[in-house]
Order: sequence, then structure tokens, then C-alpha cells
Amino acid sequence: MPDLVLIEPAASPDWLPFAHSRPTSELRAGIWLIRERWEAIVGGETRHLIGPSHLHGFVEDGVPPVRAAGPVEGPVVVGRSAFAPSGTPVELGNDPARLMNEGSVVGWWVPSGHTWEHEDFAGDEVEVDGLLLHGAFDLIHALELLLQPDTADFVREMADPIPDGCIVIGDPHEVVILGAAVEPGVIFDVREGPVVLEQHAYVNSGSRLEGPLYVGPASQIVGGRVAWSVVGPHCKVRGEVAHSVFLGFANKGHDGFLGHSVIGRWANLGAGTTTSNLKNTYGPIRLEIAGQRIETGRQFLGSLVGDHAKTAIGTMLPTGTVVGVGANVFGAPRAPKYVPPFAWGDTGDVMNQEGFIRIAERVLPRRHVTVTDDIRAMLDAIYRAATS
Repeated sequence: MPDLVLIEPAASPDWLPFAHSRPTSELRAGIWLIRERWEAIVGGETRHLIGPSHLHGFVEDGVPPVRAAGPVEGPVVVGRSAFAPSGTPVELGNDPARLMNEGSVVGWWVPSGHTWEHEDFAGDEVEVDGLLLHGAFDLIHALELLLQPDTADFVREMADPIPDGCIVIGDPHEVVILGAAVEPGVIFDVREGPVVLEQHAYVNSGSRLEGPLYVGPASQIVGGRVAWSVVGPHCKVRGEVAHSVFLGFANKGHDGFLGHSVIGRWANLGAGTTTSNLKNTYGPIRLEIAGQRIETGRQFLGSLVGDHAKTAIGTMLPTGTVVGVGANVFGAPRAPKYVPPFAWGDTGDVMNQEGFIRIAERVLPRRHVTVTDDIRAMLDAIYRAATS
């Protein structure tokens, strides 16, 4: 089984708001992180990531180090983080190869005795199944394509019995409870796909879970309708949620509609925060990021909310809103379509570095994460990169 090295995409507004605070490989395409999808098709572990200098001190459980570009010795697969493999293992021979997806180079196979140094590494062409991502907004496209097969893989697992007092619409075998706790009165609708509840997840009475849906370890669903979504680990979710991705450790503990959106780690959506995911014209949605316009080609797209961002109660997020890392959204009920990193409400001010780290030191222990010196250094680097 070869090692894996993943290359981050070039710096671009297309990958904001997440590029300021985390590698693209650590975003969720369907249930799994992009890195995990690559590891599944290669059958090996990631040696390191190649990315920008502000992420060289990135620390998160299970994430390999981020390093500067340089020669990579085989045997190794070098892959692009902007490509999400579908799960079909790739067949690697004895000779160097370029990994292709519909005419685009998405990676390279570097056998023993060879060295990868740059992207013109030559070799035979090997087709790889998956989805080439053009920006953070394409994580919603990945969800639409990959969530049903991802959840279907869990149906083969030995699952816990469905608790008495719950209602199942569809095949009960597609309710996959893997050490989660479910109160009576929960409705499972699995007519469009399985519902998967991981270990230590908790679902309150009065919740309606519509598949395909994945709820990660130690996350809580505390009421409302949650459908066609991925909830990463250690999240709290309530309200009407559809076609959305929570990367993990985020909080949406109150009512409010969230649709076709991606929510970063440690984000907090205040009570009544509501997204718009469809224009009144029903036309394609354009993002506006730091003065640049990005055509997504999508009819449905809600908000991209960066790591550590927070919204006040009653916040309304327009169609295609991008909220930068660490931003605090308050003031006018309707947020602008682009909220810069570390914005302090609608005042035009920017949160200072000391305040950002102080808030993180209060928030992270609430999910039992200790704020170490390495984490403080990472937060410092994120702040400096996003505000420079």
C-alpha cells in the first residue's frame, strides 16, 4: 500500500472562506473528508500535505503535517486536494502514471525509485472515478452526488435496534444506529436513502430525520427536520436543515432554516439565523468575495460559513453569502453577501488578534478540546494570513 501526499489548490477566492483556516483536504465531500476519500482508493495513509505557509502549523486530530512543496520520493501517490474520489480503488501498475478524471490530471503514481518534483511528471494515463471541485461551493455538488452511496455503504453494518416509540417511513434496515442514543418519538424517513447515526450521537424526541443523512460521533440533533445532510462530529443541530454540510464542532442549537450550506468548524449560528438558498428569479447564483465575482452555475446555494464565525440572533443570510473565518455577524438583520474575515458586526471594525484567541480559549473546551500552545500558534497564523 503506497503512501499518499496531497497538494492544496493554488490560492484563490474560490476556496474561501475555508482556505484561510484549513487545508482543502480537510473539507467534507459527502460523508468523508477529501483526504479520507483519497486514502480509501489508494489503501494507504497520508504522509503529508503540500500547502501554503500559514497552514504549516495546522494542528487537528488525525491530520498529517502541512509542508512546503518539494521533491517526493516513491512509492507514493501524489493527489490533488481539489479532487474528491468516489470510492472505487485505483489500479496502480509498476510504471509511473498520471491519474486522470475526464481529461484533467488529478494525481500521479510515483513508483519506488522515482521522484515527483513538479506537476509535469510523466506517465501512462489511469482513469479515476470522482468529482473535480472548482471551489468551496462545489462541496454542495459533492454532497448531492456522493451522500446516497456513502450512506448506503453503512447498511451492511451490524446496527442497533430501533428504539420503541420511533416511527420509520420506508425500510427499517436503512436506519443504521451505531451506538447512538435515540429518544422515543423520533421519525425516520428513509425513502430516499439511509439515516446513519454514529457512536455517542444523540437524537431528541420530536426530531424528523430524512435520508440520506449522516450524523457523526457525539453530535446531537435536538429537534426539527434534518434532511440530505452531513453532520460532522461534536455538533449540535436544531431546526430545518437540508442539503447542508457541518464540518464538525459547530453549533446550530436553535430554530432557523439552513439550506445548501457549508458550516465550518467552531462556527455558531445564533437563534433564528436563516439562510436563503434560492434567488427570487430562480437564476444561477453568483458569489461576491473580496470584490471578485464567482459564477457557481448553481440554482440552489445558501451560505459558506468559515471556521470560528458567529451570527447573532435573527440574522438573515442572503443567497450565496460567504462569511469569513472568525467573523462576528451582528447589527443589521440582513448580512452583506460577503463578510470579511474577523469582521466585527457591521461597524467596519476588525476583531483584534488577542480577542479572537481569547474567545477560542473559551469555546474549544466546551467540546472538550484543550487549547495548547500549538493551537494558539495555529490560530495566530490563521489570523495574520486572513487579515494581511
